[in-house]
Amino acid sequence: MWAYESVFYQIYPFGFCGAPEKNDGLTVSRIHKVSDWMDHIKKVGANAIYFTPLFESDAHGYDTRDYQKIDCRLGTNEDFAILCAELHRQGIKVVLDGVFHHVGRGFWAFQDVREHKQNSRWKDWFFLRFDQDSPYHDGFSYECWEGHHDLVKLNLSNPDVQRHLFESVKSWVEEYDIDGLRLDVAYCLDPAFLEALRKVCDQIKPGFFLVGEIIHGDYRQVFGPNRCHSCTNYECYKGLYSSMNDQNLFEIAYSINRQFGHENGGLYQGAHLFSFADNHDVHRLASVLNDPHHIPLVYAILFAMPGIPCIYYGSEWGAKGRKENGSDEMVRPCFGDPEENELFNQIARLTRIRKESKALCHGSYRTLYLNNRQFVFERSGNGERIVIAVNSDDRETEFFVEELSGSAINLRDGQTQDLHHTIRLAPYGWAYWRMIDK
Repeated sequence: MWAYESVFYQIYPFGFCGAPEKNDGLTVSRIHKVSDWMDHIKKVGANAIYFTPLFESDAHGYDTRDYQKIDCRLGTNEDFAILCAELHRQGIKVVLDGVFHHVGRGFWAFQDVREHKQNSRWKDWFFLRFDQDSPYHDGFSYECWEGHHDLVKLNLSNPDVQRHLFESVKSWVEEYDIDGLRLDVAYCLDPAFLEALRKVCDQIKPGFFLVGEIIHGDYRQVFGPNRCHSCTNYECYKGLYSSMNDQNLFEIAYSINRQFGHENGGLYQGAHLFSFADNHDVHRLASVLNDPHHIPLVYAILFAMPGIPCIYYGSEWGAKGRKENGSDEMVRPCFGDPEENELFNQIARLTRIRKESKALCHGSYRTLYLNNRQFVFERSGNGERIVIAVNSDDRETEFFVEELSGSAINLRDGQTQDLHHTIRLAPYGWAYWRMIDK
């Protein structure tokens, strides 16, 4: 699967393009702004873009009105087709958000139900009760997503609903040649629907990638041979920043080992979970770390641990942003020109190293050394052994690693050096070594 050897770049189109927060009905071709960032995205090393929702919606994109029309605030279907063709020419894959659990109140079928009530031919597309009323006084009540009545739950067991959604996916492949989908709130989707979707997508386009959103619990309810290829790794997302803030690297090491540990039978050995330091639903990394010196260390671990790394637009140069009072506006901003600094350069190095290493993309995981402020682990496979070390302390540190001895190439600077059980790292230092067999 191509995604397992890729680095993703996530864009929230409405914020990225500076679109109005609510649908104003005006068609403006803002989506072409992505083209202006093309060189920047390629330079950071991403070879796949994950777009959060961009189909016609009421406001934020997760409240769909029409699955087959690009939101007018971003442009037209033709505008997006031109962009996708350009991305593909540049060797960049395209993954869209599949929001199938619910729609917006402006969705055409729900609008028909509001007008015709029990007489609507679309009433069985939703979960309705005509002996109750909704907070919007529709004359009926309906199931929604987690108490949000602007998000109307779809009846995914209805064959007509499935047919409409699957035909929409097929049209996205035909019109935009998309390469995959991220499934919104996949943890709410019935396994039978996930399996039906996987079967359809496999038929539509070989190598079509599915990644499901899941926050808690056993990730295998979402991914597997007949479901998604991957899922969001929120456990390690949390561990990445809180282990730095607490100066307790045992936390992130525990999570990675629990999931992928080769020696203790990790739960998800061999899986490629979707990994990230931040995204459109959480505070940006630079706003949650107590010490900004730890930002590079988070990315050093992110790009070396098992999984598919994803960069959220702007975070590659350390942009800040917090969700305030339940509002997502500050974490989904419109930037002008992209920025490039030392953090950007480091992430570009990390993407290059990762994409050139089969061990980092597919190898097994093993912890070699761990204390509160230093963490050393190994990825190995395909005849390659990569050792990763980080020092979260504010002073130079030297420590003894029993299983580490031999010649190595420091992938950060290309220098060959001998490692004889002892590692020395600068304050807030990190290193990737490719061990050389003699």
